[in-house]
Amino acid sequence: MVNTPPVATGQALKLLHAGWEAQRRDGFLASWMLHGRPGIGKTEIVQKFAHDIGARLYDLRLTTIEPQDLRGLPFFDLEAKRTVWFRPEDLPDDPDAPSVLFLDELTAAAPHLQPTVYGLLQERRVGPHRLPDSCFLIAAGNMVEDGAIAYEMGTALSDRLIHLRLGASADDWLRNYAVPNALDPAVIAFIRTRPECLDTIEDALRRGEMIACTPRSWARVSELMRTIHDRSLRNTAIAGVLGESVAAEFRLIAEDIAATVQLEALLETKDRLALYPAALHGMTALVYALVTRADGQNLSRIIEIMAELRGLGKLRGAPFDAMPLAELGTHGFELLIAKALEQGWQDAFLTSPAYAAYARERDAAGLG
Repeated sequence: MVNTPPVATGQALKLLHAGWEAQRRDGFLASWMLHGRPGIGKTEIVQKFAHDIGARLYDLRLTTIEPQDLRGLPFFDLEAKRTVWFRPEDLPDDPDAPSVLFLDELTAAAPHLQPTVYGLLQERRVGPHRLPDSCFLIAAGNMVEDGAIAYEMGTALSDRLIHLRLGASADDWLRNYAVPNALDPAVIAFIRTRPECLDTIEDALRRGEMIACTPRSWARVSELMRTIHDRSLRNTAIAGVLGESVAAEFRLIAEDIAATVQLEALLETKDRLALYPAALHGMTALVYALVTRADGQNLSRIIEIMAELRGLGKLRGAPFDAMPLAELGTHGFELLIAKALEQGWQDAFLTSPAYAAYARERDAAGLG
């Protein structure tokens, strides 16, 4: 048992950034360990972190290597009458360039490999080879209780690490992964309304089922939605990713969204009231689709639509008056503003009458 509180993947990424700043600024050299269920996003976090800091990523899958792959190979120096070791190319050695050494699948590595890894994690060296201070060290692995292939981690190894136990959080995944990576709106809407389906590994293990939902499997479903156009074939493939019961529920929502969300028509006309989907999952998909589709040219129009949909209950009555559209629209505005700030599009909000009216409404309600 990894006896530390779970952290969302977005928070784990922030912690890695904080660790990098401490290492770069203060010389605090530490090794970090990401624990988590298969498919929760450990590898994606490390890849995103390396990209963010402009580092070269050295990705070592410890289940595929032998100790000599880390230590290097011996060579007999006849002149010096001694054995020297040639450093493997998979270890960073440039003291001036930032790098990330990622020791993946640490808990599944064969026990005879772990002593070789100890030196890297504790002393930042293996044999005569030392890692430069510009190298950030991260390990990752699954946990025994997750049904994955994993060995118990001994105290000699665990004591060398800062442990982060990743937990699946639907809000964090939607905000920090699904929306920035433009996953299919049906996937986003389904997880928004059924957050418990983001990670079903525990339930699948209890029922003795092989297939479970994970953040990685939902990203794969998004790709299937984009690339396989034959509905029958796509549904069969999705069932092979999610399992039969969740896939059946997702299929119903996805087909309803496909039939009712008319994003292009909404963007092209000002007579929009009859175009809004009459189901909450459809409205949820629409909000996320608007955020994903937003760019510098259409942002003003999308702000108008986001403001309008908040008031559909008054404008159209049932069934919209029974939906939490004010909260959904506010959430959409939060995502839009974050995207606009990141891309430098904030002037669209400053000049938008629709957003000014929305801001006045919130101020009047004491929510500004």
